[in-house]
Amino acid sequence: MKRTFCSFPVHDFLQVKEQMLDWANQFSICCFLDDHQYRLREHRFECILAVNAESVLHTTGDRAFEQLQGFIDKNSDWCFGHLGYDLKNEIETLQSNNADFVQFDDLFFFVPEIVLILRSNELLIGVKSREHASVAAAVFSTVPATTHQPLQIEIKSRFTRDAYIDTVQQLQQHILRGDCYEINFCQEFYNDNAVIDPLQVYRALSKESPNPFSCYYRLEEKYLLCASPERYLRKSGSRLISQPIKGTIQRNNKRTESDRLNRETLQHSSKDRSENIMIVDLVRNDLAKVCTEGSVKVDELMGIYAFPQVYQMISTVSGEVADTVRVADILKATFPMGSMTGAPKKRVMELIEQYERTRRGLFSGAAGYISPEQDMDFNVVIRSILYNASNRYLSFQTGSAITYYSRAEDEYEECLLKAAAIKKVLNT
Repeated sequence: MKRTFCSFPVHDFLQVKEQMLDWANQFSICCFLDDHQYRLREHRFECILAVNAESVLHTTGDRAFEQLQGFIDKNSDWCFGHLGYDLKNEIETLQSNNADFVQFDDLFFFVPEIVLILRSNELLIGVKSREHASVAAAVFSTVPATTHQPLQIEIKSRFTRDAYIDTVQQLQQHILRGDCYEINFCQEFYNDNAVIDPLQVYRALSKESPNPFSCYYRLEEKYLLCASPERYLRKSGSRLISQPIKGTIQRNNKRTESDRLNRETLQHSSKDRSENIMIVDLVRNDLAKVCTEGSVKVDELMGIYAFPQVYQMISTVSGEVADTVRVADILKATFPMGSMTGAPKKRVMELIEQYERTRRGLFSGAAGYISPEQDMDFNVVIRSILYNASNRYLSFQTGSAITYYSRAEDEYEECLLKAAAIKKVLNT
């Protein structure tokens, strides 16, 4: 039976959004994507939610992209899910030997029983049965939880400050020798005996750091609580766009002179501009693998965008694909995203494996959806908490782009800045 959508009026957008979240959390599999009303370029949905799995695909490799394309073709329906960073091993001759304590599959997609799309004045409900009204009644009658249990989660790090600085300096020696030009080096913060309410923590994170590619994603006992500002890839018809972020600076009390000066500092930073341009070139090369010749272009170079804690330097790269180019081929050609690797991509992924101390897993991967028309939109999984309720392992990672001109001390501080919102949420 084909999925049909029915529209129901919405009188209080924010209340309905909270009702959707609480209602979704009863299901062992759900994916809630929220743009927090940013209305950035290429905006499509305010919120989209998928719950309950009619069909699933999960794999830790072994022709994962071919399996994904087969899953898409077989179902011809909405598919939600994620791509883990370690799919790199299928794309290139690489391996992952570091420990993984959160244990998301490398790839997981599901066809949901119910899809909900929330707009400013309507809720669209998509099901294959005729139960639109009963789903609407269940959502609208949900009473969002109001209790807030204070947290005091002790956060440990895989690197001391000195060890981090020493590692950055070793990476700079690789750059000096010509092994690479830029490398995204990340460190993990964690607690191996954390007990949290994931939905409560996600709400607190969204309040502290509402970002346009946020996601509450539950797969049984594993959770992604994501406040990402970055889009990995969107396909709309024949058009692809990628919006890599490279360049970060702290915000100081909005609408103040110091805040304005920070924005200008980022805009004119030669270091950040060179980092951004290098990644733009990498993304252009990735898109050119699947786009029609001559169609890849830079729509915006080094735009400065404001977020709650930081300003970010974002570029937009686009291209056109032929109808014969498959979704899985597009993903395989462009993944992992250049902003989370560096250049040249294969060599820096080898160095990432050598110098980082835990497997990235879903961190620096992507979460999102593929539509029945094989359009898609995926974020970059950064500024995110990963949590496994079964083993009580909580993890978040942060990183920065290392170049020869980087100051290791500054890169360490940038990691702490990117972790600030998460640390605040976990220690309130």
